[in-house]
This record gives sequence, C-alpha cells and structure tokens, in this order.
Amino acid sequence: MPEPNEMSKAYDPHSVEERLYNWWEAQGYFLPRADPGREPFVISMPPPNITGELHHGHAMFLTLEDLMSRWHRMRGEPTLWVPGSDHAGIATQNVVEKAVVKEGTSRRELGRERFVERVWEWKEQYGGIITTQIRRMGASCDWTRERFTLDEGLSRAVREAFVRLYEKGLIYRGPRLINWCPHDESAISDLEVVHEDTMGKLYYVKYPLVGLTNGHPEFITVATTRPETILGDTAVAVHPGDERYTKWVGRTAILPVLGRHIPIIVDEAVDPEFGTGAVKVTPGHDPTDYDIGARHNLPIVNIMNKDASINENGGPYAGLDRFAARDKIVEDLQREGLLEKIVDHSMSIGRCERCNTVVEPLISTQWFVKIEPLAKPAIQAVRDGKIRILPDRFAKIYFDWMENIHDWCISRQLWWGHRIPVWYCEFGHQTSTLTDPTDCAVCGSKNLRQDEDVLDTWFSSALWPFSTLGWPDRTGDLASFYPTTVMETGYEILFFWVARMIMMGLEFTGQVPFRTVYLHGIMRHKDGTKLSKSDPRPGDNPLEVVAEYSADALRFTIVTSSAPGNDARLDLEKVEHARNFGNKIWNMGRFILSNTEGKMGPAPEAASSRASARVTPLSLADRWILSRVNHLIANVDENFRKWDFGEGTRQIHEFLWSEFADWYIEAAKIPLNGTDAAAAQTTREILLHAFDQALRLLHPTMPFVTEQVWQTLRRCGIGYGVPALIVAPWPKPDRKLFDARAEKDFALIMDIVRSIRNARVEFNVEAAKRIPAIISAGSARSLLNSQRDVIATLARLDPGEFRIETHAERPPQALALVIGKVEIYLPLAGMIDVEKESARLNAEAGKARAEIARGESLLAGEFAKRAPEAVVQKTRDQVAANRERVQRLEAQLANLEGQTPIPTVAEPVRRRTTKRVARKMAKPSTRKSTKKRPVSKTLKRRASRKTK
Repeated sequence: MPEPNEMSKAYDPHSVEERLYNWWEAQGYFLPRADPGREPFVISMPPPNITGELHHGHAMFLTLEDLMSRWHRMRGEPTLWVPGSDHAGIATQNVVEKAVVKEGTSRRELGRERFVERVWEWKEQYGGIITTQIRRMGASCDWTRERFTLDEGLSRAVREAFVRLYEKGLIYRGPRLINWCPHDESAISDLEVVHEDTMGKLYYVKYPLVGLTNGHPEFITVATTRPETILGDTAVAVHPGDERYTKWVGRTAILPVLGRHIPIIVDEAVDPEFGTGAVKVTPGHDPTDYDIGARHNLPIVNIMNKDASINENGGPYAGLDRFAARDKIVEDLQREGLLEKIVDHSMSIGRCERCNTVVEPLISTQWFVKIEPLAKPAIQAVRDGKIRILPDRFAKIYFDWMENIHDWCISRQLWWGHRIPVWYCEFGHQTSTLTDPTDCAVCGSKNLRQDEDVLDTWFSSALWPFSTLGWPDRTGDLASFYPTTVMETGYEILFFWVARMIMMGLEFTGQVPFRTVYLHGIMRHKDGTKLSKSDPRPGDNPLEVVAEYSADALRFTIVTSSAPGNDARLDLEKVEHARNFGNKIWNMGRFILSNTEGKMGPAPEAASSRASARVTPLSLADRWILSRVNHLIANVDENFRKWDFGEGTRQIHEFLWSEFADWYIEAAKIPLNGTDAAAAQTTREILLHAFDQALRLLHPTMPFVTEQVWQTLRRCGIGYGVPALIVAPWPKPDRKLFDARAEKDFALIMDIVRSIRNARVEFNVEAAKRIPAIISAGSARSLLNSQRDVIATLARLDPGEFRIETHAERPPQALALVIGKVEIYLPLAGMIDVEKESARLNAEAGKARAEIARGESLLAGEFAKRAPEAVVQKTRDQVAANRERVQRLEAQLANLEGQTPIPTVAEPVRRRTTKRVARKMAKPSTRKSTKKRPVSKTLKRRASRKTK
C-alpha cells in the first residue's frame, strides 16, 4: 500500500501524484495481465518528438488514451499501452545544429559521422525529458516496452520495409515537385509547412504575343504573386469556357525579361475569376502548374538552387536571392512598360515549421513511394468496416484524400535519421538489401557509396503499431497484441500518419493495424483562438497547469470539455473547479472514514457488498442512492462504450457532487447520529458501497485522488482483497436495485427542501435559524411523514413547529410554496421581523422608483439626442432593470402580507445534469465565495516572462 494514507484536512495533490505513480509502476500494474480467454486492449502511443516539451496536444491524447487504458484494465482485459518517442529528424537536427554553432563550429565542419554522434549524445542527455513529463500526466503505459524510432529493432523494421517495397517496384527515385526549405536545404512534408495568411501584392504583367494584329502589337495580361517565377514559365493558360480569350488560344506569347516563346493553352484548373482570368504556368515551382504541365506535356524549368538563389536558367538574374530577383524583375518590367499595375492581395504563404523560412515548391530528384497500389486496400478496409473512423464524418474526408493521393516523397536531405538503404556503384547501378552490401547487385563492382539522404520521419512512424511489437520477427507480442485496438490521435494527422499506418500495416502484415481510429480536436484558448508561442497566456503550458492545479484537474477538464473530432477550449476556471472537485472527493472520503473506521465489524471484506445484497428494510434515501448509483454505472458504461467519455465523466461528477454529497451524505447524518444502531450500520455500508462504485467509475479520469482516497478507505472495508483501485474490477449495474418509485419519492423530498432553502435565502434568514413550517401534503402525507426528520434536518425546520397535514389552511402572513400538489406554508413571523423587512423593501423600492424617474427624465431630454448611442442604451437598460427590481420588491411586499403564493416547481435532479454541471464548472469555487477568483499569479508571471 502506498504511504502515507492518512487523510489530512486538505488534499495536497503534489504530495500524492508522483508518489502514487511510482508505486503503480513498481507494482507492475501498467503491464498487461495475461488472460488467454480475453481479447486484449492495445494502444500504440503517438510518439512525441524527443525535442519536444509537453504541450496541450500531448496532454489531450495522454488523458484520453490513459482513460481508455485504465477503463479496459479495470474491465479485466489484458491491457497494453506502448509508449515511445520519435527521433524527429529535422527538428532534432536543427536543435543540435544551433548548439554546435554556439560552440563556434558547424555541422559541415564536424562532418556527418561526428555530427550524428553529437546528436546521439544530445538525445541521451535531453531526450528523456518528454517521457518524464508524460509520467507527470499519470500515463499508465508499459515502460518496459518503451520504443524509440531509431532503436536497433525499429531500424531493422524500417530497413525491411524499404527493401520489400523497393523490390516490388513501389519505391523509385526521380524528379518531382516537392516542398523545399531553403534554410534546411531539404524536402519537407506538407505537415511541416505552416500556412500564414498575410497581405501581399498581386502583379499584373503584360505578355506580348508573337506577330502583329492590324500592324499593332497585342498583349495577354496575367496576374501573379511571385514575379520571380516568370523565369520558369512554359505556358499561359485560360479556362476553356472563357470567351474573352478564345481568339488567342493556340497562339504564342513572349516571356517578358527572357524573351522565350511559350504557348497559350486551355485547362479546367484555371479560375476565370482570379486576376484577369489568364494565368502563367510554372510547372517547376507550383503544384497546380505542375499538374497542368503534366497534362499538356510542358517542359519543366527549375530556376532555383538549393538555397533559393536563382540558377543558370534565370539568365541575367542568376546568382540573386529569389526575393532580390523579384525586385529586379519588377523594376525591369516597369522600365519595359510590361507592368500594368500592382494591387494589394490577401494570400497564404507556406513557411517551414522549424525555421519559419518561406517554403519553395521545387523540382528535385527524390525518393518516392508509389502510393496508389497501397492506397486501394486501405480505402477498402475502411469501406468494409474493418476500420472505423470516429467521428464518422471523417471517413468521407479520408476517402476524398486517399482517392486523390499523390506519390509520397520519403527522402530528406538531412544527416539525422534512417539513412536510405540504397548503394550506388560508379556506373550508377542501385543496390538495396537487408544488410549492407559489399558488391553491386547489377555488375558486381565493389566501389559502392550509400545514398546521402535519410528517410522522412513519417516512414518509420507508419510502421509504429507493428514495429513496436517486434516485426519483422514473429514475436510473442506481435502474436498476442496485433492488430492493436484503437489509434487515438489528432484529426489534423489523419492523412499524414493514420492513413500511412493503415497502408503499411496491410502491406506488411496482411492485417489492419487497428480496428478503430479515434480523432480528437485541438486545444484552444477560452475565446476560441489557437494556442501560440507568439501569444503566450496563462495556462498555455500544461505542466504549469498541473503544478498549479494538479494532473487530475487538467485531465478532468480535458475529458469534460472535449468530444471526438471537435476542438476544445481551455478555461482555467473549469480547471479550478476540477481541482475543487478533487477536494470535494477528499472531504467525502474524510467524512466516510470518520464514520466507518473501526465500526464495520469482524468481516470488513463484506462491507461494500452487503449493501447491495441486504434484505432488511432500507430507508428511502438508501433505496434512492442505490438506485442512482446503479443507474450511473449503467449510463457511464454505455457512454464509454459509445466513446463519449466527456458525458460519462460529467454524469459521475453530477452524481458525486449533486446527489451523493449534497443529499445522501446529509441525509446519512441522521441515522449516523441517531440511536438506531442497525440503521447506522446500514448507512455506513451503503456510504462505503456507493462511494466505492463512484470512485471506480471516476478513476480512469482522475486516477490520483481516487486511488489515494480508496487506499485510505480500504481499512474500512472498501475493495477487500484488491490491492489497488487501478486494478479493481469495473462496476456492473445491479438492475434489481433500480427503484423508480424511490427516485420519484426522494425527488419530491429534494424539491420540498430546495424550495424552503431558496425561500430562506430570498428572505435572508440566518443559516443556523430553525423556522416553522406547515405542509399541506394531500395524498403524499404518508410519504412526507415517513421523511419528516430528513425534511426538518435538511431544510433546518423547527421540529416543534413543523406540521404535516393532509389539508392545511394557509396561515395569515405566511409564504406559500407550491410543489406539484403539495403546498408549503412558511409563517413569516417565524422567519423574519415582518415590519422591519417591510420597511426595508419599501425603502429599496423607493430608491428604484427614483432611479427610474431620473433615467426617464434623461431619455426624454437633450441627453438622448447628444450622448453617444452606447451611453443612451446603457441608460435605457438601467431603467428596464430598475422596473424589474420594483416588480420583484412589490411581489415580496405582497408575500409579506400573505397575498401571493410563490409557485416553485423543481424538476427531478436527474433531468438537470447538463445544466447543473455546466453551472458548477463555470464557477471558480463552490466554497465560501461566489466571486470569480483571478487567474493564478504564478501563471501570469510565467506568461509575462514568455512575452518578454
């Protein structure tokens, strides 16, 4: 048992969370428990980059995947959550490059071998930071199976996959258009391109046509945002339906600044509404133009070097930086009279995610995977239902992308990563084998050199679900845990990662890599804006949120604020409420401990089970809470099975706070403090049982506080024979204890108590004061009489002046409350000083009427004409608010005179779950103050430091 397990007055998560996590891991609870008769539950953790620091994307997938793992583990399924990290080729290389520059050297000066050694040294020193942070979130993954994408085993899997695809003709090398980062001098994936909306320029350029018309030259004007790419134009294109240019189709234009002749063609890809409707076609530097060029067999002209300077194809501009060339070309066009105009233009610019350099579409000789043969079975697997994508709407997006997929560029011009396993001899022959070759496979030459490039990081990641289990070897893990059960990840990498895992899994194992894809959204600020390093705000760093509020609080907020496929908003007030909820659970545990420890008899193992098996009479509150907790178990299980973890967790919150704590614990104090020993013992058993079941349900979301409280209550009989909540059996609903009558009857008791409490608040009755009451119960008299003590205690009624009658007359000067067919009369003399309260209400009403008169006077005069509209509207609003206030005060005065009953029809609490939870989670605190607490000063200081 983890120590200490005493319950201090206040819950301190910082003294609990790390200690409990280490205990769980030491006990082996994160390892899958073998059970040949049960199908395992398996998740492969999306591997975070070794350069990374925990961000809210990590926090979200860690929370959701840990919830799934803990839930299935408690259901008795062999549960394996495989952790690992990604070598993150370009990101890691950039980090280490910056480090060596600070040391006065460079990657080039060190050379490839020494630089790669330096990266490994950096990895050993800093690469484990992210795994430490993962533990901080409570992730119950099997660290004995931790993997790294450059591990020996995974490197062998990458080699095997490459060679197999190469031998099948599905990997080839050739020139194609790719994303090129001039700073890193490497191809990069679409995911590594960040698009930035900005205001740029649109240049209208006149292209002369060959020949004269009636002795006069003619021009076709095109619009472009990148004049420097004119150097690579090989055509002008118009839409086939654009009648403005019909007469010019088939003619020849003269390329400005260079004088090259290019054809005027038609193509459906042209947007007639853009610019003039005529566009320049640059197949070597634009994806759309590349496709147009392929359809029309246009030549491809590459005008740039690796550093984005203009190459020899740029004529007089050769050697200039691309942006300097732009300025010079614009200057020359103006001088030659070929620049018609320049206008402002909103545009999206792609920048390298790592270095912020503007990315250049560039023709480059790279390695590619021929993707269509791999995509077809991957499409069919989803169509046939072998893989389900959640939410379902993303399946259509998946199909659209997969059916229009392009070959995958897998080479990168880096040193850190899986080096491409292809060797060349002096004659240009290629050799690719599972082991490093000594002879050319074509001519036998021994003069071999390996390809300089490395593989795209996504290539090794695509093998992740099965390579981490030992593939290509036939390991026990591969046989037992593959295919995996679910892939949980962000919707933004459905194509870049999920689709590629499906393709590779089917290609190399003949099986789908997982049966369900669960897609989460991204975490945003409370106002809906994206989290950004350039705009740091309190709460942006999840580790700071954990330090301030606890891991449980952040996890609870993530789960209850998110739904599959939808973005979530981080609200620190909700995180604070979640922390308060943890404190509430702690205090519930302290109450139960103080009332059950040492009082459960010689057979504590039966304490929680006797409650549901008892045949002796139970009180209404007992029957109600047993029915509610069993309905809760059924509802939570149903929601979790439907992947709606947020709604399931919200229902647990509602039960524990609004039913168990607010009502059952309060009602339980009556028998616990009474003289009936049997009733007290029954109450103790039910307290333990209901709380035990709720803690089990909440554990996957809030593992730390639930485990600590549960461990402490073990000495009172909870979980006898089970060493830890993390491995305790998941609750099953006992439908025999569903009790609709008890729920209906107790709902009436709660509505009566609630209405009396509301009246006490409205009339400012002191909290400790007991007041008289008369209930005209009608047919409910027998029920209410049986619950007399509960009503009197919870509503703080004076037992000597509390009557329940079938038909009671309303006394003079009594407040009347109506609950269905039940009427409650509260004599005002027993609550307040009627004369004093009447004077107070009249005084307030007088003030409000004076404010109304003042506001109406202003609105009727020059003020309404001269003051700003916002100020005038504010005055109108104040007048309307004061009128409503007068109406309320007059109603209260009428009640003082006993003239007007107040209808109070409260719905049963189970129908108010969503509103109640939303209201509670919007509050910064449920304790002493209703004022919003400010954002933590600590988080504000940290955000301020980042901004500076």
